[in-house]
Amino acid sequence: MDRLLKIYCDGGARGNPGSAAAAFVVERQGKVIFKNAKFLGKATNNVAEYSAVLLAMKWLSKFSNKEFDEVLFVLDSELVVKQLAGLFKIKNENLRSLYFSVKEEEKKIPLRISFAAVPRNKNKLADLLVNTTLDENS
Repeated sequence: MDRLLKIYCDGGARGNPGSAAAAFVVERQGKVIFKNAKFLGKATNNVAEYSAVLLAMKWLSKFSNKEFDEVLFVLDSELVVKQLAGLFKIKNENLRSLYFSVKEEEKKIPLRISFAAVPRNKNKLADLLVNTTLDENS
């Protein structure tokens, strides 16, 4: 039995900085089991990407399920993935603050958590949710 939960995260800003949104889509065995999005107001693409991970982490910390023991966060932002994995330094103060918020939420989750970067076309559902949220708030 597959004990992996995949959470696809995406964030986007029109204008960078500009009107921004964050979204995540949770998949279990190839089926969407939950999705959520949030309009952020004015922000950068990187802030929106981090916000998506934070939104998903907060959901995950409240979601208790013994059917899985590993969570893979999938993003199309290589920068955010490498920063969260500790491979890149975080120079921007706003991103550093979001990084620490994500890591605080991560401590509340008793599961193995990993992060992977994928091309944008492998993150279509989360990307669509971001763009729909932006369209609804423009």
